[in-house]
Amino acid sequence: MTSNHSNENTQIQIPTFEEAARFHGHVCPGLTIGYIASKAAIEKLETERDIDEELVTIVENDACGVDAVQVLTGCTIGKGNLIYKDHAKQVFTFICRNSGKAVRVALKASFNIDAIDPEVNKLRPKVMSGTATEDEAQEFRKRMDGISVTMRETPVEEIFDVKFVDVDIPHKARIFNSVKCVKCGEMMAESRTRVKNGEYVCIPCYEEYTRGW
Repeated sequence: MTSNHSNENTQIQIPTFEEAARFHGHVCPGLTIGYIASKAAIEKLETERDIDEELVTIVENDACGVDAVQVLTGCTIGKGNLIYKDHAKQVFTFICRNSGKAVRVALKASFNIDAIDPEVNKLRPKVMSGTATEDEAQEFRKRMDGISVTMRETPVEEIFDVKFVDVDIPHKARIFNSVKCVKCGEMMAESRTRVKNGEYVCIPCYEEYTRGW
């Protein structure tokens, strides 16, 4: 099931929020952030879901929204076109190789998710700690669904800054030769080896040398 976005020149097939929620396992504001950001970028770039690295996404967090990014864009770690930067920011950059265009989508500091339904903040500690009753857990899920609906009905420009940016388009993923770790005997990509006593070792087997600097 997909939703259509049309303009004069193109008809873009975008996976539904329900598809993203099934992949992620539950509905939450974080997943919704990723969904709205990805949908906005796809429409801005006027592109289809990735098949073979036509798209690249740079995510600056490892939160729930990244699952929605994968569903909508088709960018994945396995294909090498989902790039993770550990900045702990709700910021996403979407790049189309074919057009050379890139869109940066950043959550606005002025958008306050907690203000949508303050009651959720009272229930969350109980649910997260496992002390919530079944009624409280159901109420929590119901309110989370409501927050997600409200977010998806809010104009994108109230939630995100969406703008075209200039970026260096990453190269497509490379395949490297495999070599054997002399310590554990397991194979590893040549590009990620370490050298110890003149022999190749893998990262887990390598003992980092430091003088505290």
